Amino acid sequence: MSLVAISLVAVGPVAVSLATMSLAAISPAAINLAPLLDAAPAIPLHAVAAMTAFVLGVVQFAAPKGTLPHRAIGAIWVALMAVVAISSFWIHQLRLVGPWSPIHLLSIFTLVMLPLAVWKAHTHQVASHRRIMIYLFSGALVIAGLFTLLPGRIMHAVLFGT
Repeated sequence: MSLVAISLVAVGPVAVSLATMSLAAISPAAINLAPLLDAAPAIPLHAVAAMTAFVLGVVQFAAPKGTLPHRAIGAIWVALMAVVAISSFWIHQLRLVGPWSPIHLLSIFTLVMLPLAVWKAHTHQVASHRRIMIYLFSGALVIAGLFTLLPGRIMHAVLFGT
């Protein structure tokens, strides 16, 4: 079972319906970057870093492990994920507790787990490193990314129109 499928199963019907909606409704002609580019500067930075991290993450899962390219791409991925997490603290579209939302807890978790995962790799604790990286990829990119496709969110407007 693929990592994306595992992530979708973990979240349940909401993620499955979002994935189905996103695959069926996106056409290259319908993509409109204006909502993203018109947003506060932290939002396009956050989105571009997240999309780039997603692509590099897929490459990492498919490529041989422990090689110099894996380490180099991994370092870039960790930096991108730090940018994604840090930039989220300037994004306040969803407000549940003052300016904060549960996604900010995920950002804190990500900022704690990234250095831990790197340390696990450096100390040759490969299974722990792999598990943390899979959780970060699936939770902080795939699942959180699917929620950006909900109606009313900027990425929904980019991909599906208003």
